[in-house]
Amino acid sequence: MGGGVDFPEFNPTMRKFGAPQTIIRSFQYWSVMLRPAQATLGALVLAAHEPAKAFSELSPASFAELHNVTTQIERALAKAFQYDKINYLMLMMVDPDVHFHVIPRYAEPQYFANQAFSDAGWPAVPHLGHVNATDAEFNQLIIDHIRSCWL
Repeated sequence: MGGGVDFPEFNPTMRKFGAPQTIIRSFQYWSVMLRPAQATLGALVLAAHEPAKAFSELSPASFAELHNVTTQIERALAKAFQYDKINYLMLMMVDPDVHFHVIPRYAEPQYFANQAFSDAGWPAVPHLGHVNATDAEFNQLIIDHIRSCWL
């Protein structure tokens, strides 16, 4: 897991999205994970480590680190997949721990490792119910590629 930062045990939301296997990069207050269900190529989950159920419950230090984390996410995804737009969705309806779905958006189908990925919601809101079929092995290829593009 990139970053080499230790943090408390994984919260239920992080475990639901595959931690620790899906972690691309960890920070003191946040972890960046590949979203196992790839709504678009490179879709991520950005999860807070603090035991917060509301965004306003996060510490000032967590908010400060968020700026650096989002900057690094956007640079890595731009280098990895040249997205057209990026959406951050904080839904927390099913999974109550503070987290964002980070959805790179694409006007045209994207190809990675000879597989096509579509953005079913373009140019409107992301369609999270649409999943580009991948398995754990393919997702590991995406994780490795994003890690190789991390600045």
